[in-house]
Amino acid sequence: MLLILLTWLYYKKVIKTTGENAIKRHLFCYLVSMTLLYIVKGSPLRIIGNDFLFIAHVFGLAIIYFGVIPLFVLSLPAPMLQRYFWGHRLRKGMQIFAHPWIAALIFNGLVSFYLLPAFFNEIHKHNLLSWAFQLILAVAALLMWWTIIAPVKNVGNFSYFVRVAYVFLNSLLLMPLGIYLILSMSSAHYSVYTTESYQLFSNMNGIIDQQLAGVTLKFLQLIGYGTALFFLIIRWGKEEEREDENIRVVQGIVIQLPEKRS
Repeated sequence: MLLILLTWLYYKKVIKTTGENAIKRHLFCYLVSMTLLYIVKGSPLRIIGNDFLFIAHVFGLAIIYFGVIPLFVLSLPAPMLQRYFWGHRLRKGMQIFAHPWIAALIFNGLVSFYLLPAFFNEIHKHNLLSWAFQLILAVAALLMWWTIIAPVKNVGNFSYFVRVAYVFLNSLLLMPLGIYLILSMSSAHYSVYTTESYQLFSNMNGIIDQQLAGVTLKFLQLIGYGTALFFLIIRWGKEEEREDENIRVVQGIVIQLPEKRS
C-alpha cells in the first residue's frame, strides 16, 4: 500500500510536473529504490526480521538507509528539490540539520542507540514505537545522504574534499557498533529473538545471529559509502579538469577564461 502511494505521488509530483526533466536516470533510481523497499518491507523478510532473525532485521535497515534513501534522493529532479527545500520553510531546518557533522552525529548516534541490546529489546515489545523510531532513523539518513549527494546547489553545497572526508567519517562512526556485534561471543544480547525462533534455521543461535548482523551492517555500509566515494572522486576529477582547461598563464600572469558553453 505504501509503495502504491509513493508511486502515485511520484507520478503526480515528478513525472507529470517535470515532464522531460524527469530523465531516465531519475526513473531508474526510483524503480530500484522501490524494488529494494519492497524486498525488505513487503516480502517475508520483514516477518523474519521482526520475529525470527536479528540479521534479517539489520539487513533490512541497512538496505533502506544505505540503498533505498540515497537512490530515492537521486530519483528527484533538482528543480523539484529546489522548490520544496530551498524556496520553502524547510530551508532553515535543512541548513541546520543537514550540516555534515550534525547530520553524521545524529544518524550514527541514533543507529547505535537503536541497536543497543537493552533499548532494542524494550522498544520491540511495542510495534508502534519501533516503527516510529525507524521512521526517525530514515529522516536522519536522508539528512546524512543530502550532504554526500548535494542534489541542490544552494542547500548544503560543500566542497568535494569535505564530502569525501564526510564519507570516511560516517564509515568510522558505526565501526564500534559493528565491532561490538561481531566480537560478542559470550552470550546472545537480543532476547527478543527466542531460542525457539532459531530452531527453524539449522546451525543458528543468538550469538551467531548477532555476529552475522554486525558483518552484514558493515558490509552493506561499505558498499553504500564505497559507491558514493567512487562517484564523488570521479566528479571531483572532472571538475578539476574543467577548471584547468579554463586557466592560462601568460608571462607569469594567471588568466581565468570564461567557461565554454555547449
